[in-house]
Amino acid sequence: MEEEQKQEARLGWLALALTPRMGPTRCARAVMRLGGAERVFSASLTELEGVGMPAEAAQFCFDGRARKAAVEEAERAASSGAIFLTPEDGQYPQRLLQIYDPPPVLWVRGDAGLLNRPALAVVGTRHPTPYGTGMAEMLSRDLARRGLVIASGMARGVDTYAHRGALEVGGKTVAVWGTGIDVIYPKENKKLAEQIVAQGGAIVSEFPLGTFPAPQNFPIRNRTLSGMSIGVLVVEAAEYSGTRITARCAIEQSRDVYAVPGNATNKNSWGPNTLIKQGAKLTATWEDVWEDLPSQVKLELEQAAEGQISGRESSGGSSASLFTESSSLPPMGENERQVLIFLRQDEATQLDELIERLDGKMVSGEIFTALFELELAGRVKQMPGKNYVRCF
Repeated sequence: MEEEQKQEARLGWLALALTPRMGPTRCARAVMRLGGAERVFSASLTELEGVGMPAEAAQFCFDGRARKAAVEEAERAASSGAIFLTPEDGQYPQRLLQIYDPPPVLWVRGDAGLLNRPALAVVGTRHPTPYGTGMAEMLSRDLARRGLVIASGMARGVDTYAHRGALEVGGKTVAVWGTGIDVIYPKENKKLAEQIVAQGGAIVSEFPLGTFPAPQNFPIRNRTLSGMSIGVLVVEAAEYSGTRITARCAIEQSRDVYAVPGNATNKNSWGPNTLIKQGAKLTATWEDVWEDLPSQVKLELEQAAEGQISGRESSGGSSASLFTESSSLPPMGENERQVLIFLRQDEATQLDELIERLDGKMVSGEIFTALFELELAGRVKQMPGKNYVRCF
């Protein structure tokens, strides 16, 4: 009975999302006042109007059209290999619930589990310079290599290169669309969309199947993109652009904002340069983002990386091969691997403490050599006072 009620509640959220004149705020208010999304199917017309639903919307729900639309939409999603998530589902991105008006429903193709992993939104102009495309691809590649999910809108330009950078190193990427998840836009990114799903990424939209690319959908999409992410990285953006909306949403949602500085004579530099003046973190390399991440996020990424190492070792592989494959870095020797195990991303380890921990396994000279090689490879960073931190 409990499972049946849960399914009715999910269908209720979907019905409300498909009801005319019912935006995210009205949907959430109706569910709260009715005492559950499933009540939308049994409430009287007076009750529906009494919770703040417009007359047209209340009638749509009361006469059964909302339920019929929801059932048909759920069937279409299932037949196309997609799922839908409501705010009551565990896989619904919890960060998104923190914003003022979270979508009542998300349609998802691919791995919905990514939606609750730390993600950085990388956004920018549809007409970037070669510098812009290069920075978007490089930063996305380097951050995805270290476990961050790269989120973007799969638009032409910066978005496309952000997704490509993550895919290039086998990282995870999420595309948030302003259309239905069955309507690829722009059409030339069809292959990219297929690659995102095939490589374990996800495509997400708060718009029903079949929704065409209407201009008003994209600002709505932008607030979802920033809301799902721990921060937003702006690469290039002109003074009047959709990227500005995403950055503004990020600020309103208390998300971190990063910006890549640009040539002051280029119009695409106006957006990031202005954001930097207003307090955004100047970003030139992946370290600029990494050092600014909350300790809890770094710890989460570190634990995920350690889980991969453990899984590889238990299956007969070595952590050295894991780092080679996932990071495209030179292979590690056994001494380097042993040293790396005792280093953390969120906390520095003093050299004397490291020597003590490795006592009986390695002599100090071997530890010094291993640290030197790890630093050269970019896996370890030396801090003042002979303290060391792992880079990823």
